[in-house]
Amino acid sequence: MEMAILMPIIVFGLIMAGTWWVLSMISKRNSQAEDRLEKFGRAKSLAEIDIARQVPTPGMNSLKKTIEGLGASMSSGQTELEKNSLKSKLANAGFRSESASSIYQGLRLASLAIFTLPAVIFGLLVYGFKLNCLLVTVFSAGIGFYLPGLALGFLKSRRQKKIFLTLPDALDLLVVCVESGLGLDAGMRKVTDEMKGHAKTLCEEFALANLQLQMGRPRREVLHDLGVRTGVDDVRSLAAILIQADRFGSSIAIALRVQSDSMRTKRRQLAEEKAAKTAVQLIFPLVLFIFPGIFVVLVGPAAIQISRGLFSAMK
Repeated sequence: MEMAILMPIIVFGLIMAGTWWVLSMISKRNSQAEDRLEKFGRAKSLAEIDIARQVPTPGMNSLKKTIEGLGASMSSGQTELEKNSLKSKLANAGFRSESASSIYQGLRLASLAIFTLPAVIFGLLVYGFKLNCLLVTVFSAGIGFYLPGLALGFLKSRRQKKIFLTLPDALDLLVVCVESGLGLDAGMRKVTDEMKGHAKTLCEEFALANLQLQMGRPRREVLHDLGVRTGVDDVRSLAAILIQADRFGSSIAIALRVQSDSMRTKRRQLAEEKAAKTAVQLIFPLVLFIFPGIFVVLVGPAAIQISRGLFSAMK
């Protein structure tokens, strides 16, 4: 009976660890742009993406192919709009591989199966063929089906937060580089070289954009893909401003300066908003945790004296 109770917890931990490990392995793969450059024998640019190369083992390849096959069977019934939406979410989380969507769907199916089977066994052992067994099975199946989505959303929000926090410094440095006479491409390479130590995620995106520009893609498409790939509103607005400046022939330095001032104002307003919310957010911990202790310390001795007086009067 104890093993039947512990089995869902153990399976849950194994699924979480396995999902995290597989997604981490996928995220550390080099982009297709780097692979094409290496095939052509072209030297890497200064905007080198600092990602460690990992050689997959045969066991990992077989597991990946199995999961990808399961995901391909699930993706067959989806529309192009749903597939593009999933690819966009995976790209926002840092998974740009062509097989990322199939692997994700395969992980959802595997997670559903691994969570459902122990739940069925547990329900039959504890409750038998009753309604409680069905409820446990449905609840576990729902957790297994939506768990990869929750993990993907967490990775996406964490990556976007990193880009959001490091973008102002990168934009200020880019403004300095452009105003000092460098072009936009050279300025992005300089930002990547200078900030790759503490802004790895943003520098990775800038480096990939530089590699795409070196391969001959139009600047408009590269900047648009940069905004879509990150999923951050500030990066999208920056890409839109740069595209407009490039189309109409206006000064890129002025456009970057205006965008930098706008982002700085926006962040100051966000800080002021959070500071204004602090007083309201402190009410709940004060009422639930601090005020009861203060009430006991202040009123406790008086309550003891009153109770003693009442007991003595009753006697």
